[in-house]
Amino acid sequence: MQRRKKQKREDKLFRILSVISVLMIFTVLTTLTVYGAGDVATAIQNTWNSAKGQVQSVVNNVVFPVVDTILAVLFFVKLSLSYMEYKKHGQFDVTAPAILFGCLVFALTAPLYIWTVI
Repeated sequence: MQRRKKQKREDKLFRILSVISVLMIFTVLTTLTVYGAGDVATAIQNTWNSAKGQVQSVVNNVVFPVVDTILAVLFFVKLSLSYMEYKKHGQFDVTAPAILFGCLVFALTAPLYIWTVI
């Protein structure tokens, strides 16, 4: 009986030490990888310069049209809901449609100037 308990303790201790040693090895390896290059800023700049054209084409042809479509739908839905509220209560809430319209204008004109900012 005591032999089993002792064996279980040894197995448990072995598992814990194994996990700790594996975690220490991973920590050391990732640290060596991070500090191996040294100059992170140059690596990021080189990566951005090599992928800049692809990123611009994807953002201009996919992301901005999707954002514009979503904002346009939200603008017209909110505008119609504000009109229905006006017909019901006699008060027209212009804040939400104005904010959505401003965001829509910003998103529609963003491809013209966003790449000079970035």
